[in-house]
Amino acid sequence: MSKIIASAAIRGAHKIVAQAEAKWKIVMEKHGPNEPVGFPNTAYYLPVIYGILGMKIEKLGDMEKLIKKCKALLPPPVKETHHLPYLGPALDAGMVTFFAEEVIEAIRYLEEPNFYLRGEDVTDENIWLGAADDIILRKRGIEFVDGTAPGFAAVLGAAPTKEIAAQIAQELQQKNIYVFMSADYNGTRFSEQLVEAGVQIGWPTRLVSFGPDVSSTVFAAGFATRAALSFGAIEPGDFRKVLIYNKDRVFAFALPLGYVTDEWYANAAGALNFGFPTIADTPIPQILPTGITTYEHVVSNIPHDQIVAKAIEVRGLKVNVAEVPIPVAFGPAFEGERVRGDDIYLECGGGRTHMVEWVTSKRMDEVEDGKIEVIGPEITDVPANSKLPMAITVEVAGRQMQEDYEPILERQIHHLINYAQGVMHIGQRDIAWIRISKQAVEKGFRIKHIGTLLHAKLHQDFGRIFDKLQVKIYTDGAQVDEKLARAREVYHIRDARIEGMTDETTDLYYSCTLCQSFAPSHVCVISPERTGLCGSYNWMDCKAANEINPTGPNQPVPKGETIDPKLGQWKGVNEFVLKASRGKIDHYNFYSIINDPMTTCGCCEAIAAVLPMANGVMTVNREYAGDTPCGMKFTTLAGTIGGGLSTPGFVGHGKYNITQRKYLAAEGGLLRMVWMPKMLKEELRERLTKRATELGVPNLFDMIADETVGVTEDAILPFLQEKGHPALKMDPIL
Repeated sequence: MSKIIASAAIRGAHKIVAQAEAKWKIVMEKHGPNEPVGFPNTAYYLPVIYGILGMKIEKLGDMEKLIKKCKALLPPPVKETHHLPYLGPALDAGMVTFFAEEVIEAIRYLEEPNFYLRGEDVTDENIWLGAADDIILRKRGIEFVDGTAPGFAAVLGAAPTKEIAAQIAQELQQKNIYVFMSADYNGTRFSEQLVEAGVQIGWPTRLVSFGPDVSSTVFAAGFATRAALSFGAIEPGDFRKVLIYNKDRVFAFALPLGYVTDEWYANAAGALNFGFPTIADTPIPQILPTGITTYEHVVSNIPHDQIVAKAIEVRGLKVNVAEVPIPVAFGPAFEGERVRGDDIYLECGGGRTHMVEWVTSKRMDEVEDGKIEVIGPEITDVPANSKLPMAITVEVAGRQMQEDYEPILERQIHHLINYAQGVMHIGQRDIAWIRISKQAVEKGFRIKHIGTLLHAKLHQDFGRIFDKLQVKIYTDGAQVDEKLARAREVYHIRDARIEGMTDETTDLYYSCTLCQSFAPSHVCVISPERTGLCGSYNWMDCKAANEINPTGPNQPVPKGETIDPKLGQWKGVNEFVLKASRGKIDHYNFYSIINDPMTTCGCCEAIAAVLPMANGVMTVNREYAGDTPCGMKFTTLAGTIGGGLSTPGFVGHGKYNITQRKYLAAEGGLLRMVWMPKMLKEELRERLTKRATELGVPNLFDMIADETVGVTEDAILPFLQEKGHPALKMDPIL
């Protein structure tokens, strides 16, 4: 290892540890040892410290032993002569740097509670997002699981100009890579340059401004550490597995832009522990041999127009980016953009006008592949701030095409339109809503380009199941109304067909092993009446996905002999689970929360838990951050049972699954539901009422307690008794 790098990294670590100790002594004198500390809304304490050392830092007094540990691990400065080998001491210095930076940032949260924002979005007054809470981790972690986000770049410092910063950021976005930003170079910060250049930043656009100082770099390391603990089911303190997991599964790299200080070197050394290389734009010493990282450790002096490509090469990232022939950038990173107020050129739907999206099958001779028609006014025919009705009809034909695939293709329209920079899309079917920005129009974006991108991407992603595709976009009011009426007829027929399917009507289920990239022992098997716990895949989706990619993560699973129809267990499913989990899980039950329930991973939309006093169950969705009657928040539950574990009394599931007929059927199903967050109740109101009516309790919705009633079993029990909740009269659940 370079003597210059090792010397600088160790010097930087000494400086940061000294800074952490000094800050700690001041706040100890001010608040005392029992003052609580930590990052908001996380079950992982200070995550790098917790993940690597297994230490729970909950109070100021707990930091004393950590600081002593840091000082014990700190290597001595590199000597001018007769020095020891550099690699081991430099890596120790890097890890100690992260420990000390978590102390510094935890003290900042204590002393300046409003310094960092809570949530995903920046504001006009504040752009510093701070540590990602567990809700964000799990929401964004899904994208790392399914490959939507191949990795992240930790950018320190600033580019020479805001234009170069915007160019680097957009290139990373187009390759779907998250950008975590921290530190300054000569008083300028990459995130501030992006704001000045008019680029939207925040978690939704994957441009995450962690903080203004170099110490906020540790939030990136914390995100990576929690990924290992949460999705990999690795025990806190098992540092070797945490680091190997990150090297093999979390594809990240550091991009220092500007003069590399001792503190930056120290953070880069910390990143090397995780297998994350450094790619710099300045002529610092290089470390080209492989070892801790997959390929080179440090590569330097890379021109700005080549630095993203070089970083992807050095990290060994596999990036698949489709060339979509439209005049704006395209990729999942732009899905979180918002088009508001004066930025709007054209708006369709959203209650302002009618808007509908419909995919329909046609005969081969009725479809001309690649034909795009706009029937009615184009963008160039209307002034800025206009509103138009819109109907997007996608007509497909092919020998493999089936009616069952139509809603699968239709569901892609939302994401694909949203991937266009400067275009915002919300909803689906007949409640769709689109806004096109003035900036997109200035770059040449037109309504016809919606058809262009749908043709390109649907062919790329789903070309195995159809041969030809054409798009007709109607903006004439009368014709939009006609298409809307026809589409609603089709929606009704589809819904009846899907709702009519039961687990007994098919001998074939489907697997989903997407999450195994992060949770190796988790195996999701999806049936018509048990959707995937992430909420993204139902039986029809998996069937289509298998047609598209027969060797992919959605494999057919023959049910085989029925072992227990009440619990939901089949011989063929067990055999598949045993093989797919590499021997870790030999069986589980589809319909039970008590007896060997299905495995859960951190991607789940909701988690159910038994409430013995109420003789029922509760469920909590990822978006709800409050307390629950089982004594654990969602983040704690997910950290406890996630990672591919089967945990009696707890099970992860999708929101839609709550109202499916087989939901927890072994224990009595939906009639056992005694508590859920108000936001989730309201989201499911219509389906809950329909399902409860089928069960003979049409007013069940009003019997289910939420946080306005209480967040403990003692608090909700009187409410349940007053309402006469059916769970109280059922057989004991335990």
